[in-house]
Amino acid sequence: MEIQLGELTFDVLASGPESAEPVLLLHGFPQTAHSWHRVVALLNAAGLRTYAPNQRGYSPGARPEEVADYAVPNLVRDVVGIADALGLDSFHLVGHDWGAAVAWSTAIAHPERVRTLTAVSVPHPAAFAWARANDPDQVKRSEYINLFRMPGRAEEVLLANDAESLRKVFGTALPVEDTEIHVRAMSEPGALTAALNWYRAAALSEGAAPPARVPTTHIWSTADVALGETGARKCAEFVDAPYELRVLDGVSHWIPDEAPEAVAHAVLSRMAGTSAG
Repeated sequence: MEIQLGELTFDVLASGPESAEPVLLLHGFPQTAHSWHRVVALLNAAGLRTYAPNQRGYSPGARPEEVADYAVPNLVRDVVGIADALGLDSFHLVGHDWGAAVAWSTAIAHPERVRTLTAVSVPHPAAFAWARANDPDQVKRSEYINLFRMPGRAEEVLLANDAESLRKVFGTALPVEDTEIHVRAMSEPGALTAALNWYRAAALSEGAAPPARVPTTHIWSTADVALGETGARKCAEFVDAPYELRVLDGVSHWIPDEAPEAVAHAVLSRMAGTSAG
């Protein structure tokens, strides 16, 4: 379906029983809503209604030009606006990578709208900021962000030689056909720049983010090359609600693709109130 928010048009993948409990799923970089298709199938089979939008910059009709347009508050407004357009007073929220960062910020800003939060890979913004400031391991893991913030240069590097470096980002965690879906989307004119603008617009004051006050599960994987253990362990300090950290041994950063059953189980357990915490 398409959802119009002002001048922006968002493509949203909707499936599952229309009258069932709603789950919003937010993808990360450099993926599209397609990244959720395995998780969505499991949630739909469990009787849930799912909505997975191609977020700002990823939907061709929602690709503003200014870097500031991609600041987190705008991304949060998109989530709430999509929920409003769908008639959802409240919803379960799931996010991976950048989608997790937006999901955290949405839950913090609008706890009355978010029934449960499942944040995959990326911890609470304050936990991540603390790790980047205090953990040499996380500092090294985050070095790629410096490249991604370089206008023009990042696009050149990632798209050179038929997007060779962009494909390498995924490693071997995704089937070739799934990698190609994302690479094709990011190769569209303006698409990669819009996606990278999330990094370029990111505030440096993330450590000031208040605690989340909704029931939360954070999923972190030990083979994630971008996100280390420090931020994942620190995350518990920034949730004032039932909370659980789930650690997936040997799984890469691409958790929804590589371990969809673990993600779906975490979402369903959190919804049922059976997670630890």
